[in-house]
Amino acid sequence: MAQKGFLIDMDGVIYKGSEPIPGAVEFINSLRERGFPFLFLTNNSQRTPRDVCYKLRKMGFNVTDEDIFTCAMATARYLASRKEHGTAYVIGEGGLLTELHNVGYSIVDDHPDYVIIGEGRTIMLESVDKAINMIMNGSKLIATNLDPNCPVGSGKYRAGCGAFVAMLEFATGKQAFSVGKPSPVMMRMARKLLQLSTDETIMIGDTMSTDILGAGSMGFTTVLTLSGVTQETDLDQFGYTPDFIIKSVKDLLNEDLLAQVLDKQHEPVLNVA
Repeated sequence: MAQKGFLIDMDGVIYKGSEPIPGAVEFINSLRERGFPFLFLTNNSQRTPRDVCYKLRKMGFNVTDEDIFTCAMATARYLASRKEHGTAYVIGEGGLLTELHNVGYSIVDDHPDYVIIGEGRTIMLESVDKAINMIMNGSKLIATNLDPNCPVGSGKYRAGCGAFVAMLEFATGKQAFSVGKPSPVMMRMARKLLQLSTDETIMIGDTMSTDILGAGSMGFTTVLTLSGVTQETDLDQFGYTPDFIIKSVKDLLNEDLLAQVLDKQHEPVLNVA
């Protein structure tokens, strides 16, 4: 069997809120023990990898900072590859600002190369107005992701990055470029970080329109878990299907099912216990 590795979404896949999904700690720790490379992918640009790792370790996951890959990291690395030591006006929080600084970008309030939009709990209309004028004057609009909303626990949501991006696009008539899932930019970067080929890469996610669409478009093996956003009743809305459908990552503790996923014997598997 060729080497295989896993790209794994987080919220809705390995935890909900501040609680791990049953079986998730055991599954992730078993990947570590058995030597399967893995990387957590998140479309949340607010927190640094260290912050995310701290949260996961408190839940019992055997992970390090290097196991985390955020859309903020992907955005910063992409922009650095397009323009070294560029400038940016940022609507977002610490995770995004940190990654931009890490690649040599300067954060400015006037005539930036890029206007970059990430998640934020304190986004002000004044910042949005500034961004509109910068974009109208030639700055490029970059989105860390296009998620329309973000779950905040207890069945509640707040506006996501995509909601603010849509407002800026409508106000300026300019189209944003998004780096986060399902963009092939983030998917390709993550695969290369694990030093895997396309047919060695397995994506586990809970959202058809980001995790499964992005990974499927790249040719990765796709595993949809029904423990998060997408439910079984939603599947008819999509013109594409995952290779495997499971109730939660706990199902992958079943050695027979895990072997099928690793070998990509992909008759869709639904509700495997």
